[in-house]
Amino acid sequence: MDRAPVTELSDRAREIFRLVVESYLASGQPVGSKTLAGEGALNLSPASIRSVLADLEQAGLLAAPHTSAGRMPTEIGLRLFVDGMMQVAEPTPEERAAIERRLAEPGPIEAALEATSAVLSDLSACAGVVMVPRREPRLQQLSLVNLSPGRALAVLVGEDGGVENRVLELSEAVPPGVLETASNYITAHLAGRTLAEAAAAMKRDISSGKSALDRAASDLVERGLAIWSEDVMERPVLVIRGQANLLDESALSDIERVRSLLDDLENKQSIAQLLETARSARSTRIFIGAENRLFALSGSSVVASPYRDRDGKVVGVVGVIGPTRLNYARVVPMVDFTAQSLGKLIG
Repeated sequence: MDRAPVTELSDRAREIFRLVVESYLASGQPVGSKTLAGEGALNLSPASIRSVLADLEQAGLLAAPHTSAGRMPTEIGLRLFVDGMMQVAEPTPEERAAIERRLAEPGPIEAALEATSAVLSDLSACAGVVMVPRREPRLQQLSLVNLSPGRALAVLVGEDGGVENRVLELSEAVPPGVLETASNYITAHLAGRTLAEAAAAMKRDISSGKSALDRAASDLVERGLAIWSEDVMERPVLVIRGQANLLDESALSDIERVRSLLDDLENKQSIAQLLETARSARSTRIFIGAENRLFALSGSSVVASPYRDRDGKVVGVVGVIGPTRLNYARVVPMVDFTAQSLGKLIG
């Protein structure tokens, strides 16, 4: 169902809708006509309010979880509220100080990413997440070790000390001498280069006849490098903290939703792909429930903002993962301020 623009709602309907959404986001509970009438802000009878609530439900903006219960916003209603009615509040001085204090702690950039996700989790009572594209390592050594006929283990050692293993499927059994030759060639001639640089140099050497490799060894070198270079930029560094915050009482009463949510959080590649869509955004992006397929079943929302270096280049994405009844007015500016602070730190 397409959502109606805010301008199509009457003043009365718009005010009642706003009160329902704000009350629901604050309490997590459906809001009834008696509650709205009792607050005194509307100066309307419960019967008049019920009539408007029914119209808003008919429009797809509100829903009643039970026959006798009050109303709560649908995901369409939440989107309407966020886009056209929400009054964003600036982070409080205490929140700003907490964010800046955590990011000012000494340590490597990895520690800053950990601190960023942790402080967002603490302040929002949700899960904090930070993503930065993985830096392509420079090679120190790449070894190819025979596992079994038709299979070899490729072991990459980077200059930063990182070690990664990959199983390489071979079309046929390869003599151990060929594996050793290919390993020595990479280590002796291509060390100090990134994977992409190593692959390009290898192709130039082989095509120009400068390499002393035979065809079998050349194929192994190329495949050994390609197994990393083809996906290195698709494997971002992703830091998630505060997952336990998402297991509130409403979540624990719905075991299937909990299981779905935890499965979603384990799938870091899918989360990275979702956050990647926020990299090109000019400001903070909000994904509500089924608007993103990743969290459609668990009914979660994501607030994400890109952070930039001093040249304005997008370095990564920072954000919060929480329930759809997130306090968007508070979390959106918090995420935006954190993104700006992290960008300043990275420089």
